[in-house]
Amino acid sequence: MGDVLYVLEHYYPYLIRGFFTTLLVSVIALAGSLLIGIVVAVLRIVPSKALNAFGRAYVEILRNIPLLLVAFFFYHGLTAFGLNLDGFTAGTLGLTVYTAAFIAEAVRAGIQAIPRGQMEAGLASGLSYVQTMRYIILPQAIKIVIPPIGNQFLNLVKNSSILSLFAGFDLMYWSDYAASDSFKTFGAYILAAAFYLLMTIPLSIAVRTLEGRLHRLPDRSRAAQAAYGEV
Repeated sequence: MGDVLYVLEHYYPYLIRGFFTTLLVSVIALAGSLLIGIVVAVLRIVPSKALNAFGRAYVEILRNIPLLLVAFFFYHGLTAFGLNLDGFTAGTLGLTVYTAAFIAEAVRAGIQAIPRGQMEAGLASGLSYVQTMRYIILPQAIKIVIPPIGNQFLNLVKNSSILSLFAGFDLMYWSDYAASDSFKTFGAYILAAAFYLLMTIPLSIAVRTLEGRLHRLPDRSRAAQAAYGEV
């Protein structure tokens, strides 16, 4: 306990700075990965072989290589093209595109859980493919995929520690600094764990609350099927 108090007293400003940096990275990556994930999920099911192949390649490549390599690509690999990104930017981009691959698979599964007849009915009623996806399919799919997407968001927050390898000045970076500077390794990492819990527990509660509220809403999927004569 003494080590924890020592680190808290002497390195508190650094840890707070790292906490807010990690929070910022997580928010940016959450928004970016959700947007990219939805787009890639739609590409995987549109009636176009070329777009299907692109979406499949994105998911298979990103899901089957370590996050560290993805982040290294943005930090070191882009220098071959004349782009020099700082640790914060490279780590955030790597985290975003990596997480998007997992979100894409969750969203795709949710979309494919919606009866195919709803897409056909939307197209038959005069809506375009994009309009049918936006107004009929995706709203129902989101209700289904909230739990797996919530899990991916929690993983994203924890995976943000990758920035520490690129001088991203995140929570893990400053925890490493406090541990090496004070030799209070146990205290530094216990505090790091506590700060991560401050982010992940509220997010977990928010996901469960949203999931519960969505399940209390009327079953629009059944209503839509009835409207289209499927039930």
